Amino acid sequence: MNATQIHEEIKETNLSYMLLAQQMIRDDKASAVFRLGVSEEMADLVAGLSPAQLLKMAACNMLLCCFRFDERLLLNMITDYKKERMMSQAHAAILMAGQPAQALA
Repeated sequence: MNATQIHEEIKETNLSYMLLAQQMIRDDKASAVFRLGVSEEMADLVAGLSPAQLLKMAACNMLLCCFRFDERLLLNMITDYKKERMMSQAHAAILMAGQPAQALA
């Protein structure tokens, strides 16, 4: 895969992510803030973006979303299918809820 193809994939991923995030925020802001790991201020900013602004953001060469699995424990809980899956995911959600939301950069 060459650099142009990678940039196009990033652009598509960014646009999908931003559209999904915007829809989640408009449907249920409190849930979206938790699931996206963003502050309420950031959620308000994303919800207010115009389609042109979304396209402009998506065109950047950096992924706008990020993995929130800073701890190996969280990653293991989400991917460990040996234990009761619902219990494992619930425990991971509780631990993630205790982490601070991403601040505005």
